[in-house]
Amino acid sequence: MTRKKSFIARMEESLLMLTKLKFMDSKENAYNFLNDKLNSPDKPVKSVFKSMDFNGMQVFTFGNENAKNTILYIHGGAYVLEMNHQHLLYCFLLSRKLDAYVLAPVYPLAPKHKANEAYDIITELYKKLIPRDNLILVGDSAGGGFVHSFCQYLKTVSLQQPQKIITFSPWVDISMNNPPYDSENDPILGEIGLKEIGKSWAGDLSVQDYRVSPLFGDNTDLPDTLIFAGESEIFCKDIKKYVENLKRDGVNVKLVTGSGLFHIYPLFPMPEAYSAFKEIKNEIMD
Repeated sequence: MTRKKSFIARMEESLLMLTKLKFMDSKENAYNFLNDKLNSPDKPVKSVFKSMDFNGMQVFTFGNENAKNTILYIHGGAYVLEMNHQHLLYCFLLSRKLDAYVLAPVYPLAPKHKANEAYDIITELYKKLIPRDNLILVGDSAGGGFVHSFCQYLKTVSLQQPQKIITFSPWVDISMNNPPYDSENDPILGEIGLKEIGKSWAGDLSVQDYRVSPLFGDNTDLPDTLIFAGESEIFCKDIKKYVENLKRDGVNVKLVTGSGLFHIYPLFPMPEAYSAFKEIKNEIMD
């Protein structure tokens, strides 16, 4: 039996539809957006939460360094949008509710920067965290896709895997090569704009290189994985395909789909997100 969306979820979906970014559904707007970003100076993310400098990269930190768990959180935003208050508040929640020390890097973004630059600096940060017990990689949207690709990459450089992977609506195929995508009814995502942004992020890499599209990578020996997806988001079918790949490669994976729900729904304040958080807590505290 299909569970109905809560009233709050329906209200949030309506608001998201009204505020959907214009570059998502227009190639011209996507070009203009990328051009504006290219000509805008990089600025640090301002927040009441504390951050540190790591090799020139701003990293927000939450919780006690001696906490039981350590979480490296890779934020979403289609690889072009900076970390926002929603990400920061969620990291704060993770630190408070899961006895976790959370690090959230403000990694280099497209179009000024490419995926390989993010790999270089995130790898150095990850190396600093490896000695910690209970290291967990978490990411949403583009950040979720990066997490899955990054763990595939770790095998190629002989670095140990995290204990667990948790992602929300990961962007697992930046080529967007599995149409049709119902962008019209997705309140956040759009196939046309994402295709252009994906090319910018990939740089010299193919958009189907595993380092930018984990759907095409090798998942053998990856850690236990928990993935959330909204059934109404355009990423859902690609995520389900990726989950099948994980199972094929012998990974212990669980997919939680929100009935009728939108992209990264666990990050929004609504009943369905509280249920998702219980799943996360059970996964980490297990």
